[in-house]
Amino acid sequence: MADRPLPELGGRTPLMAARTPNMDEIASRGIFGYVDTSTKGFPPGSDIMNMNVMGYDPFKYYTGRAPIEAASMGIELGPDDIAFRCNLVTLRHSEGRIFMEDYSAGHITTAEGDAVVRFLNEHMGKGDISFYPGKSYRHIMVWRNGPDGLGLTPPHDIIGKDIKPYIPRNDFLMELMEKSWPLLQDHPANQLRNAKGQLPANSVWFWGEGKRPKMPSFKELWDLDGVMISAVDLLKGLGVLAGLKAPDVPGATGYLDTNYENKVKAAIDGLRRSDFAYLHVEAPDECGHNADIGNKIRAIEDFDRRVVGNVLEAMAEFDQWRLLVMPDHATPIEVRTHVADPIPFAMLTNRHPKQSENKISFAESSSPQTHQNYFESCKKLCELFFDKG
Repeated sequence: MADRPLPELGGRTPLMAARTPNMDEIASRGIFGYVDTSTKGFPPGSDIMNMNVMGYDPFKYYTGRAPIEAASMGIELGPDDIAFRCNLVTLRHSEGRIFMEDYSAGHITTAEGDAVVRFLNEHMGKGDISFYPGKSYRHIMVWRNGPDGLGLTPPHDIIGKDIKPYIPRNDFLMELMEKSWPLLQDHPANQLRNAKGQLPANSVWFWGEGKRPKMPSFKELWDLDGVMISAVDLLKGLGVLAGLKAPDVPGATGYLDTNYENKVKAAIDGLRRSDFAYLHVEAPDECGHNADIGNKIRAIEDFDRRVVGNVLEAMAEFDQWRLLVMPDHATPIEVRTHVADPIPFAMLTNRHPKQSENKISFAESSSPQTHQNYFESCKKLCELFFDKG
């Protein structure tokens, strides 16, 4: 959700341009500030950022993005098995070069992606290789006893770029990618997408590899239990590994068409039976990757109205509550990928809200201060929120 000032918005960010009365109310009546969610030495990915927000030190527990998603999908990994994130992407061939046209194959539907990945597994999933369908463009490949530490590149980091400097430096992975090209070209799902003028899923792209992490439960770490509400396997996987309940929410898609109301209902239902609810929304991030200013503003306003507003209203049934609202990271329109900028947060409790008439806009700082110890910054926020400090 966080971004950087844009000339198209008169020097404002999408968050500044969006109408966000509910987040503004939380910022005005509660605590408002900025926090670093990244960790020096790690790329500013959603995996690292959300681990920090939950109070898990990446230096201790992070092994890669794909094994976190595999945990959400119920994929059992042996001690020497390597999980890879397998995106369905659109590559563009031009003048003898190949470019990353779209990291999501035009946000291919889950039904289409499921059919494509099952087809790939039939033809390429042999021996030590298995493909597992996830949601939309996000899938998993497991290489039994495979190599780790390959330093693969996320496709959303190279949108519009020649892929040659970023292709896997592993002959077998490159062979799998090239083998997928003719298989995908004639797949019925892609024929239908081409007929509709939609981007085809004409290649797989591997990244985020790693072994299954060993993490303490949230109960062990914070002496609390809770629920993780998200449409994406990365967040649900973090919930599973932390011992949280991570239910499937009907209509949750991870994009603009997600069912916000069902996600709020699932969060409140979980809150009635546990200590906290972690409710994650993906749409603003996707719009940042797509450099779509209008839809990013729409996604932020939908989040404020249909999530934050409804959660605030639902809090009336609880005697005591504390609410924290924040992006997990910034995905600026100008760069179309994640950056390690400090991000805004606001926290409100019904025990002692401020009575000030000063109105605060929930938005990025015009001159954010960076910190040296990123995890400690987030850890302090966790301690404040969970009343452990």
